[in-house]
Amino acid sequence: MEGMVLCPANYAPLSPVSFLERAASVYGDKTSIVYGSDVRFSWKDTFARCLKVASALVQLKIFPGDVVVALAPNVPALYELHFGVPMAGAVLSALNTKLDASTLALTLEQLNAKLIFVDYQFNDVALKALDLLSLKGVKPPHLVGIPECDKSTSSMNCKNISCDLDYNGLLEMGRDDFTIIRPNKECDPISVNYTSGSTGKPKGVIYSHRAAYLNSLAEIFRFDMRHMPVFLWTVDMFRCNGWCLTWAMAALGATNICLRNVSAEVIFDSISLHKVTHFCGPPAILNTIANAPASNQNPLPFNVNVIIAGPLPYSEILTKVEGLGFNVYHGYGMTEALGPAIVRPWKPELDSTFENEQEEIRNREGMHNLLLEGVDVKDPNTMKSVPSDGKTIGEVMFRSNILMSGYLKNSEVTEEAFRGGWYHTGDLGVRHQNGYIQMKDRGKDIIISGGEAISTLEVEAVLLSHPKVSEAAVVGQPDALLNEVPCAFVKVKEGFGASAEEITSFCGNRLPDHMIPKSIVFGDLPVNFSGKVQKFAIREKVNRSTSLSNC
Repeated sequence: MEGMVLCPANYAPLSPVSFLERAASVYGDKTSIVYGSDVRFSWKDTFARCLKVASALVQLKIFPGDVVVALAPNVPALYELHFGVPMAGAVLSALNTKLDASTLALTLEQLNAKLIFVDYQFNDVALKALDLLSLKGVKPPHLVGIPECDKSTSSMNCKNISCDLDYNGLLEMGRDDFTIIRPNKECDPISVNYTSGSTGKPKGVIYSHRAAYLNSLAEIFRFDMRHMPVFLWTVDMFRCNGWCLTWAMAALGATNICLRNVSAEVIFDSISLHKVTHFCGPPAILNTIANAPASNQNPLPFNVNVIIAGPLPYSEILTKVEGLGFNVYHGYGMTEALGPAIVRPWKPELDSTFENEQEEIRNREGMHNLLLEGVDVKDPNTMKSVPSDGKTIGEVMFRSNILMSGYLKNSEVTEEAFRGGWYHTGDLGVRHQNGYIQMKDRGKDIIISGGEAISTLEVEAVLLSHPKVSEAAVVGQPDALLNEVPCAFVKVKEGFGASAEEITSFCGNRLPDHMIPKSIVFGDLPVNFSGKVQKFAIREKVNRSTSLSNC
C-alpha cells in the first residue's frame, strides 16, 4: 500500500537477546541467577557478564555464524552462554553431557566448532574427543574450561590443546561496553540442538533467532507463567535450549535457580528456600518426587507448577504428586518443535467429570499453543485430515513459525520432514471432538495386532506403574495369526524379583486382552548416551530370533 515503509524505526530482526537487554533495564537489581549458597547475580550483572563473554569471543576470532559448543550442566555459565554467544553473532550448540568421547568428536566435526566451553566435570571426555579429532587430522576447537564458580581450572590437563583460558579469565578479558552483533536477518541461526536419537542416529536441528524469540513468548502463555516467577532448572539446558526457557526467563525478569545435580531432596529444599514456582522435565521427575523418602518431602508453601514432556505416568503417580501440592501440566513436542508444542491446559470439565473420565482426559496431549499456527492429524499419504472421532489414527503434523529451520547438513531429510507444507512428526495420534490431540505412539513403534492398533506407550505406562519395575519397553513380536503381538522387555528394581506371570496378571487387571504382553523378557534395556531406550535394537533382537526362550 502506498505510503508504507520498512525501516529501522519500525522493524528490527526478532532475537531473544533483546529480552536480556530489557531485563537489565526493567529488572536490573532483581536477582537473575542463584547457584548454591554463595552465588547470586542481578539482571544488571548477568547482562554485563554476557557482554563480556561476547566481547571476549570476538577477541578470540569468533566470527558471525561460527559455532561455539558448550558441554556443561545447568550452571550459571551455561545460562550466560545462551546470550553471550549470539551477542557475538555466533551460534550456540549446547551438547548432551552424557556423550562419549567418540560421539562428541564426531559431533564437533559435523558442527565445525571453533570453540568449546567445557565444565570441569567433563574434562576427561572432552580432551579425549579433541585427541580423536587431532588423530584424524581435523583441527580441534579451542577449549575454554568452566570451573566451579569462583574457582580456577588450574588442575585441568590441557596437553597440547589451547586451553590456557578459563571462563573467569574470559570474563576478565571481555569489555562491558561491547556493541552487540545483531543478526542481519531474524531467520539467521541462533543455536543447533541434537535429537535424542531414540529412533536412530541423532540429528542436528537448527533454530533461528525468530523461532527462538517467538517460542520463548509462547512458553510464557503455555506454562501459565506470571510476573517474575522463580524457575528451578531441572530440565537440561542442552535439551532444546532448556525448551527455550533460558530466554523466556529473561523476558519475565525471573529468578533462575541453577543446579548441577537434580534429586528429590534438591527439589523440595529449593522450593522451601527459594519459593520456586515452576520447574520442568521428563516424566521420570514425577517418579522422583512421588518416591522420595518422607523425610525429603517438605510441605510446599504454595502449589508449584511442574511441566513434563513425554508419556504421561500412570494415574497412581500423578495422584500422589498432585496430593503433595504440585500442579502437573503435560506437554508433547520434540527437538524440531523447540520443545513441547502442545500442552494440556486445565479445563472446567476436568474438575466436574468422573474419575475414569478424568484419567482419559489427562492422557490427551491437549491443544496447540497460541503461536503454533496449525496442528492436525492427517493421513500422510493423502494429506487429508482424519475425522475428529478419537479413533481414526493419523500422523500428527505441525505448521508454525516456531519450528526448526532444518536439519544440519541434511537437506534431503529436511525436505521430507516438511513435505506437503507441514512438519511430519513421525508420531501417530487421534483427534477428539473437542479439538484435543492424543498421541498414540511413534509411527515405527505402534503394534497392529489382529487389526487393532496398540499403543506401546500405554502398555509401558502400565508396566512402569508396577512397584517392582524400573524400566520397560514394548515392541511387536511377529505372530502367524495376528501379525504382531505385544512383547515386553522389563528391568526390575534392584533387590526385587518378579515372574512373567506376575507382570502379565498385573497388566491383565489394567489393560484390555489384546494389549496384554504375550511374553515378558527380563534384563537390561539397550539405551543410548542420553538414556533413551533404543527400541530399534530390541526389535532387531526379536526379529533375529523368534525362538527366544521367553519370547
